Amino acid sequence: MQKIAMLGGGFIGRFYAESLHGQRSRDRVVAIYARREETAQKFAADYGCDFWSTEMEAVIANPEVTMVCIALPNNLHEPAVMLCAKHKKNVVCTKPLGRNAEEALRMMRAVEEAGIFGGYLEDLCYTPKFLKALESVKRGALGRILWAKSRETHPGPHSDWFWDKEQAGGGCMLDLGCHCVEIARSFIGKEVKPVEVMCWAATQVKPIDAEDHAIALVKYENGAIGQFEVSWTFRGGMDLRDEVMGTEGTIWINNFLRTGFEMFTTGEGEGEDYVAEKAESNTGWLFPVGDEVNDLGYNHMFTDMFSACEAGREPVETFYDGYVVNAILDAAYRSATSKQWEPVALPVWRGQEGLSAQTTLTEYDADHYLIKKEVTHDGRHKIILKEKQSGKIIERDVS
Repeated sequence: MQKIAMLGGGFIGRFYAESLHGQRSRDRVVAIYARREETAQKFAADYGCDFWSTEMEAVIANPEVTMVCIALPNNLHEPAVMLCAKHKKNVVCTKPLGRNAEEALRMMRAVEEAGIFGGYLEDLCYTPKFLKALESVKRGALGRILWAKSRETHPGPHSDWFWDKEQAGGGCMLDLGCHCVEIARSFIGKEVKPVEVMCWAATQVKPIDAEDHAIALVKYENGAIGQFEVSWTFRGGMDLRDEVMGTEGTIWINNFLRTGFEMFTTGEGEGEDYVAEKAESNTGWLFPVGDEVNDLGYNHMFTDMFSACEAGREPVETFYDGYVVNAILDAAYRSATSKQWEPVALPVWRGQEGLSAQTTLTEYDADHYLIKKEVTHDGRHKIILKEKQSGKIIERDVS
């Protein structure tokens, strides 16, 4: 059993508490820190916390607490982690780990030097659909992965601090791109080094200093490409989609906007209240979510975190992973300014080194490589070949 101190009583802290009290059925949030007294008191009442405070260190140092869960604005992640290291308290932290890679690296080192458990709460790498897809990729069902794309778009976050560039560290690219980068990185292989990024980002709609829309390509050392599309300007709800393409297959995942649960209401009756995260309307055609904390990965995420802590192993998502994600996004921000490919700076890299782009040449016979087989609309079986000696491309009809 984990006795958890929740740091932050807002939207994500409540999502976490719903999962924590529901999945393993033995973990409890016993203490809550919030910056506002009324928030702390309400959270404590709603989730049965024994202790609440507006003093962060008092909550972390509470002797009953065995695990600290950070659900705070981005600029408070590092101070919270440093207090956990000081008091030797195991810690899990919401995404992104830091506002930049320098912050993330300091947090990673503090946790490792203190000898405490550190888990990175990247929930979208724990959704049931993602986990099933990743199993298929790891088994080799798609062959060699060439391209992994992830998209997260919605009308914008819930709290004021997200929109403040100083507190948040960036805009939609840091807020949403952290998910997308780690999703693509998982499919391509976390041991494969990200080498450079090309990014476009702009402030298209919102009256803010940070970007509200961004698209980027992340090049990996083995030649694979990760791609992300993120936006705070998308209308119609939250769109979470992933695509993976390999030499032998493709996976498409639609995690959220089209849930397979569709409902229409005029709103003339008692109507709907909360439909799903980032839903923009509670009338007309609606797309509710059957079990939101499960479908968004929170249940599987906390089960992995706490089971890993209790077994003395690393979780699937570590502070090191959060640091790598921050480093990739730092390169994306530099590229958005320079309009050029920018290198990913990773002073600490624990994966493979010296990989090169692979090529796949399929032998057809002693003189030819196979490019493609197909059946045409008129019923012919056709092959397209490349002559090894001359390099000429030819086609043949085959029986």
